[in-house]
Amino acid sequence: MRILAVSSGKGGVGKTNVVANLAAALEKKGLHTVVFDADLGLANIDVLLGLSPKRDIRHVFAGECRLRDIMIKTPYGFEVIPASSGVSEFTRLDPSEKLLLKEQFEEVTQGVDFFLFDLGAGISDNVLFFNLVAQERIVITVPEPTAMADAYALIKLLYTRHGLKRIYLLVNLVKDPREGKQVYQQIVQVAERFLGPVGLTYLGAIREDPSVSRAVRRQEPFVVAFPQSPASEDLLRIRDKLLKLKPEEEGGLEALWSQNLSSLS
Repeated sequence: MRILAVSSGKGGVGKTNVVANLAAALEKKGLHTVVFDADLGLANIDVLLGLSPKRDIRHVFAGECRLRDIMIKTPYGFEVIPASSGVSEFTRLDPSEKLLLKEQFEEVTQGVDFFLFDLGAGISDNVLFFNLVAQERIVITVPEPTAMADAYALIKLLYTRHGLKRIYLLVNLVKDPREGKQVYQQIVQVAERFLGPVGLTYLGAIREDPSVSRAVRRQEPFVVAFPQSPASEDLLRIRDKLLKLKPEEEGGLEALWSQNLSSLS
């Protein structure tokens, strides 16, 4: 199983939409995928996909059910663990809540090939914690100065405070593939100048495409609704590149939780 945390320094870069489409694209390859909506107090992915969860993460923390009980199977094959909406107390998990998640994750990862944490924007405690728990990290940005600066700030924090090097950059909403590579080169040049060899890997770029907004209005992944669109072509290339990247073995989910639970308690 591969565990990826998907983050963005800034909101509004299309992160959750990319996560949903990546999950659908992985399922197209026969790779069973689970998405954990780890923006725990501001649920997004269920709205994006038109899902109506009867229970969510707050019911798990209240002891009313377990993680496996709130999982939703989407029409696209992958499963979603939904967050709560407008619940501020979950924006920073306490040690007992982190431990509760750790104890129940084994049940929701049986037979799973990819586990994706869809994180909130910024550098909150939860964002850092789930990045630490993951084996690999995707940072999403767009070709806009503040979004690029915030993406660099997140990468800097992950590297300098926690020594994380397995980071991939994905650039969304580009005019053409060349613009995506330019954004990557700008960020990596700054990172290498001030941080040293961060090891930032370019995962790819997704072009601006009206099919994306049409799919959002239909509450479907664009790789399903418009499989021949430019954005879908780009997303599938990103999926295929991701499959070629081999993560370093870090002992599996149980070991990762155990290693990092105390460091961010």
